[in-house]
Amino acid sequence: MNICRYFGRNRLSRTLMALACTGVSLVAADLKSLPPAAARTIDFARDVQPIFEARCYDCHGAHKQEAGFRLDQRAAAMRGGEYGEAILSGHSEQSLMILALAGQSETVARMPKKGDALTPEQIGILRAWIDQGAKWPETATVQGKDPLKHWAFHAPQRPAAPSVKNRKWVRNGIDGYVLARLEKEGLKPSPEADRTTLARRLSLDLLGLPPSTADLDIFLADKSPKAYENFVEKLLQSPHYGERWGRHWLDAARYADSDGFEKDKSRAVWFYRDWVVSAFNKDLPYNQFVIDQIAGDLVPQSTQEQKVATGFLRNSMINEEGGVDPEQFRMDAMFDRMDAIGKSVLGLTIQCAQCHTHKYDPITQEEYYRMFAFLNNDHEAQRLVYTPTEQMKVADLSRQMREMEEGLRHTSTGWEERMAKWEDEEAQKKQPEWTVVQPRVFEDSDGGQKYVPQKDGSFLAQGYAPTHHNAQMLVTNELRGVTGFRLELLPDPNLPAGGPGRSFMGTSALTEFAVETKSVASPTNKGTIKFAKATADYGNPERDLEPNFDDRSKNHRVTGPVAFAIDGKDETAWGIDAGPGRRNVARKAVFAAAEPVGYEGGTVWNIKLKQNHGGWNSDDHMNNNLGRLRLSVTTAPNPEADPLPKNVREILAIAREKRSPAQQATVFSYWRTTQPEFKEANEKIDALWAQWPAGSTSLMLVAREDMRKTAMLRRGDWLKPGKEVSAGVPAFMHALPAGADSSRLTFANWLVDPKSPTTARVAVNRLWQGYFGMGIVGTSEDMGMQADAPTHPELLDWMAVEFMEHGWSLKHMHRLIVTSATYRQSSKVAPELYAKDPYNRLMARGPRFRVEGEIV
Repeated sequence: MNICRYFGRNRLSRTLMALACTGVSLVAADLKSLPPAAARTIDFARDVQPIFEARCYDCHGAHKQEAGFRLDQRAAAMRGGEYGEAILSGHSEQSLMILALAGQSETVARMPKKGDALTPEQIGILRAWIDQGAKWPETATVQGKDPLKHWAFHAPQRPAAPSVKNRKWVRNGIDGYVLARLEKEGLKPSPEADRTTLARRLSLDLLGLPPSTADLDIFLADKSPKAYENFVEKLLQSPHYGERWGRHWLDAARYADSDGFEKDKSRAVWFYRDWVVSAFNKDLPYNQFVIDQIAGDLVPQSTQEQKVATGFLRNSMINEEGGVDPEQFRMDAMFDRMDAIGKSVLGLTIQCAQCHTHKYDPITQEEYYRMFAFLNNDHEAQRLVYTPTEQMKVADLSRQMREMEEGLRHTSTGWEERMAKWEDEEAQKKQPEWTVVQPRVFEDSDGGQKYVPQKDGSFLAQGYAPTHHNAQMLVTNELRGVTGFRLELLPDPNLPAGGPGRSFMGTSALTEFAVETKSVASPTNKGTIKFAKATADYGNPERDLEPNFDDRSKNHRVTGPVAFAIDGKDETAWGIDAGPGRRNVARKAVFAAAEPVGYEGGTVWNIKLKQNHGGWNSDDHMNNNLGRLRLSVTTAPNPEADPLPKNVREILAIAREKRSPAQQATVFSYWRTTQPEFKEANEKIDALWAQWPAGSTSLMLVAREDMRKTAMLRRGDWLKPGKEVSAGVPAFMHALPAGADSSRLTFANWLVDPKSPTTARVAVNRLWQGYFGMGIVGTSEDMGMQADAPTHPELLDWMAVEFMEHGWSLKHMHRLIVTSATYRQSSKVAPELYAKDPYNRLMARGPRFRVEGEIV
């Protein structure tokens, strides 16, 4: 064979490849220490197959979904993987399999990864087999584990009630299954714990707090038959219940109040935390609980709370260190989301398939990326949200503004005609023709911030956010007679509060706008453009910077009208903050040149955007940068910024009879501000806007209109996309409904379909773990083929079905567990019972383990 091609494809060391191509011996010094080949004729079935079965097949080719489930490894081994052929017939010392087994491969870790290394005798047998031609009979097969028969891959069915001898001990359905196992093992349950112990146990388990003296006295004094159940209900109605059990979910969701990595910036996601606590306290059905967290924003007429719930998918670490590639860490977050869904909802370790087909569970790499595709079409949003009190305030202010505008329409005669005339006049005003320019960002000028080009010609600032920098954008073209430059600041879901800036409020400040020119034909012919004036559709009144932007310079820095952006002063900047409720909309500024510019033969335009109105520390949300911007030029004489807001101008382009009521109301709301006769009403409405609450931001997802493509990534490397895939689910699980789309809502509904084999089991198993220290399945995040076998499989299925048939109510399951005789047992343990069942997997006694660290 072509040895050079072989070593190149398999990515063995460059040194070995060079030696091979120059005719030097291919066996390096360390390869001479390979165990010698066995000095006898090797029979595959007798000598080789047992080694493969014992040490190789568990990982390599662990599953194949075919009738009879017979594995033929021959073709796969001979074909090889991403490093090429594993077996080179007649050349064991060059075969990647032998090098890996001996721990001498530079590209593949020692095999097998689990357990001890192969013995020299075993490696010698495999060497001899390869040297003798690697004869592998076509009929050689091995019987493997059939994933379609795995207990967790079938939807749970309610099992028949078990037959037990001590029926009097059974309090509810849980106890029958526990007692049946105990009786099978020749064990008896422990006596019931005393009431004080039970009260303490209940309070710690349900609330995470010890019982108060008053509550304990009331419970001990209650001699009614329902005293215990009444105490349980009281605890379930406590707000501390949601805090205690919500905490367990937040652990599974990877909740954190900071970004992680070196910057570890704080982030506003506490709205999601509070939503989780509230969902537990309200006993939100678990299926809806999952749907809201995966796709709450896509639920018809979704509420703010449902949008906030998608923060579940935003709990990944965020890296905004200087120089990072935003797309790389978006992909890292995507992998983390997949892992979180796999472990917390599905109870499967699906992350293995990020790089390769799962070696244990029947999830191919393609199926992984098909699930990935459901989540790959969203903005990393920071939407503005309000507390319940703020929501009431917003509703009240909106009502007052609406009533005042309705009053103007009812009391003012002829306003329709006047507004129509104004619209016609505005339509006749000719706007300059603007040519969007798409420069490249001079990397040394961005301060580590990334300006990501967008399809509309704009740039989206992402990654690290410096507090001071002077971005330079270079573009070369043949334009001459340029009279003005337009800077558009555009809202974007990926920016705080929807942008258009990167500050914690979604605002920004432009310290200086400048343009330098250079002739392409004569590079020494260059200059700096002088601007005659600057205009904008809005600039906030001159005011001091917010304290958050203090840069410790002690300079008196202000923001104000757009003229501040061309006054040559570092202390002034164009500000666009119109206040809460009105700040994060599109803005534009036009900088008119004193005289037309542009060189014959081409011009290099160096557009400088100085942004020095941030604070002193980028780690504390002190940046005040532009977030999404677009640059255009014009040759029209005396250009000025269109005073009309972008959304109003767009509505005016629609024929009046085709406008919606909301669009017509938007036009009226702007038009009234231009009418002197409405001065008093306008001032009152401005006063109402001044009362608008600031709100907060919360990390969540917002669906994109422009679909991303999803591709399988070679070895999970985001820089190595391969085959494109569409949204879908693993073949071994339940199918999607016919005609299902590729939205997150489809995926969310699939996750909680009653036919889902794992979702309900995972939820009730996690509850069991919370009470008894270990789940019925010990590996609570993994119910796949490598999982621990359930100690009480019938009980797990019974609980899963009970859970679903009672409206996915978590409180119903809590009641069942804590009122069971199993839970109420004394935790005292006899030596003989401890010796037989040290971890209490058989449930012959009550739970006995240390309280959690969070309990106070």
